[in-house]
Amino acid sequence: MHCYVYKSARRAETYLYLAVSDGFDVLPDALRQQLGNLTLALDFELTPDKRLAQADAANVIAQISATGYYLQVPPPPNRLD
Repeated sequence: MHCYVYKSARRAETYLYLAVSDGFDVLPDALRQQLGNLTLALDFELTPDKRLAQADAANVIAQISATGYYLQVPPPPNRLD
């Protein structure tokens, strides 16, 4: 699957993966508003065995196939208390 990754201008370290370039029509309106302007960060061929920094590629593909997008949010901060 060819994948297009967009960076959110409003939410730090938040990325949107799409199978269609500029295919933002698959997003719920509320999510689209929360993300603000989206800038293309990269595009690449996504395969189930591809190593991704914060997600399992097979899960990303499954989510895109089911909903049209995958939203990558930053991991929660480590709490030391």
